[in-house]
Amino acid sequence: MDPRLLAICVDHGVFLRHEANDLGYRDDTIKKLVDTKAWHRVRRGAYVFGQTWRAADTAERYRLFCLATIRQSNVEVIPSHTSAVAFNGGPLWGLNLSVSHLTRPDGKTGRSAAGVRQHRGVLLDGDVVDVDGRRVMAPTRALLETTTVAPVEACICVADDFLRRGLTTSEQLRSRYALMTSWPSTLTTDLVVRLADGLHESVGETRTGYMIWRAGLPRPELQVEVCDENGTVIGRVDFAWPEHRLFLEFDGLQKYVKHLGPGETVADVVLREKHREEQICMLTGWRCVRITWDDLQRPEVIVQRIRNLMAAAA
Repeated sequence: MDPRLLAICVDHGVFLRHEANDLGYRDDTIKKLVDTKAWHRVRRGAYVFGQTWRAADTAERYRLFCLATIRQSNVEVIPSHTSAVAFNGGPLWGLNLSVSHLTRPDGKTGRSAAGVRQHRGVLLDGDVVDVDGRRVMAPTRALLETTTVAPVEACICVADDFLRRGLTTSEQLRSRYALMTSWPSTLTTDLVVRLADGLHESVGETRTGYMIWRAGLPRPELQVEVCDENGTVIGRVDFAWPEHRLFLEFDGLQKYVKHLGPGETVADVVLREKHREEQICMLTGWRCVRITWDDLQRPEVIVQRIRNLMAAAA
């Protein structure tokens, strides 16, 4: 790695073609470095070192893409909408990561280009925060902005995450939303604000809750603790319908990985989870429905299964 370009990456995330040119890299040399994967072209005229790109996950790659668009803007811009969600560490499931959303604080109309959409926006107190030394739209505004460009389900995932982490509150969302009377494309914003509660602990759980709501199933209790005869909590279930003697658990790999103990494997956690389920069923008389990411691709099957179990309980 060229330490001079590395220093630029440390400060700005990416380095630009003209900066490489100024350090003596000719365009044909740059092409060879990209072809050999020593460098990676984030977008036209913006680069990172190849090993940096290969080590980055989807969220970090999107942030690098957004940083490139910021550096290549001719005016001051602030990451907003889905870009601000990424900088605030929010979930990116279901969001369009091919577009960088930037807002001009000067109030002038922005421009749209390949992979970049500039917005005109009026900034109020609290709308902008500092994230790692960079001005970024605050979580409250970033979420509300995202509801104007993304599907409802993806937005609720962001809302639940921000609420759970304490980056915003329901009151802050409602108050800021009340000031959005002149914003375009806000037909779904109210729905997102009403449905999100921050009680779901993962994107998978949020999507499951949304599936239950869309299907018109009875509203479940969330994160229900189950105790043994001594009052000791033996487990907590994601969704429960006590009146139907039924509970539902969303199984994602992250759920098992985060509960790994010293020296344990995922298989050990799966066995422990199975024992926990058996205990809950024995103590409560409830039945369990377990679903995975794949099940969310065919929600009608799961919904019908839940309806059948509820009908049998009745």
